[in-house]
Amino acid sequence: MDPMIGVSRSDMLAGLERDGLDPGTLDAGTNLLLHVVYDYLPDPPVSPTATLSLAGASWVPDGVDRISCLPDVVLRDIISRLPAKDAARTAALASRWRPLWRSVPLTLVDSHLLPDGGARGQLVIGAPSPRAVTAAVSRVLAAHPGPFRCVHLTRTTMEEHRGEMSRWLDILVAKGVQELIFVNRPWPIDLRLPATLFSCSTLTRLYLGVWRLPDTAAVPRGARFPNLKELGLCFCVMEDRDLAFMLERSPVLEFLVLMGSQTGVRLRLVSQSLRCLQLGFTCLEDIEVVDAPRLERLFQRDTDVTEGDTATIKIGRAPNLRVLGYLQPGEQELEVCVAGSKEKIALSVQILAIEVRFGVRSAVKKVPGFLRCFPNLETLHVQSRIDEEPNGKVNLKFWQEGGPMKCVVQSIKKVFFYEFQGLRSEVAFLKFIAERGRVLEQMVVVVASECFSSGDNVNAKLKPLISAKWSNKACKVELFKSPLDNVGGPAYCHEIASDFEVADPFDLNYYYEAERISL
Repeated sequence: MDPMIGVSRSDMLAGLERDGLDPGTLDAGTNLLLHVVYDYLPDPPVSPTATLSLAGASWVPDGVDRISCLPDVVLRDIISRLPAKDAARTAALASRWRPLWRSVPLTLVDSHLLPDGGARGQLVIGAPSPRAVTAAVSRVLAAHPGPFRCVHLTRTTMEEHRGEMSRWLDILVAKGVQELIFVNRPWPIDLRLPATLFSCSTLTRLYLGVWRLPDTAAVPRGARFPNLKELGLCFCVMEDRDLAFMLERSPVLEFLVLMGSQTGVRLRLVSQSLRCLQLGFTCLEDIEVVDAPRLERLFQRDTDVTEGDTATIKIGRAPNLRVLGYLQPGEQELEVCVAGSKEKIALSVQILAIEVRFGVRSAVKKVPGFLRCFPNLETLHVQSRIDEEPNGKVNLKFWQEGGPMKCVVQSIKKVFFYEFQGLRSEVAFLKFIAERGRVLEQMVVVVASECFSSGDNVNAKLKPLISAKWSNKACKVELFKSPLDNVGGPAYCHEIASDFEVADPFDLNYYYEAERISL
């Protein structure tokens, strides 16, 4: 459990001082936390900084107001594209506009009510809570009859405004809101979210940040989210039953984001509608995909496993799972248990991403077992991670004598290898793929930038791969110098991950702008 849960800011500061640490690190850490949370939030559909170009506009010399003559449906569409403050101001344009803003589903973004329209980004922890913004939110919510198209409330320290917070949720439930982004600015970091939210049946998108979820055991049985398609839980405190409750009561949910959980994640996935699951910055315990017939993508990023423990990912009924990663052989166990089949394989997975500690023999030895689970794999992404001193070598003989891997021989067409360090175990793995991959069409190797700064002979390290006896002589090999420094993990974009128009969400193409390596 996170040591900050249930602890006040004053107690945390006192504890830092007792330990001889700089109290300023608390606010710095909390600001970083909020930065990550805000990065995962969907962008508002309107912007206060949007510009209108009047160049080439045809001015009418008689001064007739022709815009006000447009049909109501057009004027409402214009107002719906404005921030709340500007939408309300249209009532002063002419009598024709006066009643219109109240009849339009409103978009309210609290950061747009700041003097700079939120241009300077998040508010710094420790700064006074913007009471004028909080008051303005209350006035807008009370004045507009609803429904609300989209509401972003992310700039208020909710502990200081508990009364307003409860009234906001009551109003949104009563008047209806489609998209709600609701973030508590610490402290505390585990403020209890009012259970009123579970009565909001109009929601189609919901993101919650830095809350403790309500005790779902006390939520009325009839509470549900019948229209909710996208759910994001960012740095929230929750029990296993709370997450199960949210999934059970969201019958059309398609996108689920769990980011930065304050407690360990033990997910038992049963959903007839979910298509995409993203896990990021979580303390991972176990994930079990029990029954998810529409699940197509499962992502995990920067997940932590308690030292000495091994997390387990179990894949049961997921017949449409196409994209999976980043799995971590050696730190996670993978179990594929398909009902009615004796073979422990996932036939549907075509794109797999793995993060491998090539300097750790025990981790590398787990890779073949992972690959055997995916006999129809077409694209493999490998992130090399060297975060400790190598403790064992894995040579080409290990791969050659390790038994058949059907996907390597028969189905893998593309291999992307990121942050190549030049270790013998890395070269052995790539050489094995090259010499066994009958249908391999493309191999991309991105060499870590530190290999160049350390004065290593990069060409010498890559030569054994290039001189290998390639099974497919026509395979295209591309070598790049990594444009990234101090790589902390795989390159990843959560927006692209959930964009089904992008066929391979792991291939971000960032390396194509980098320097090519010629041998």
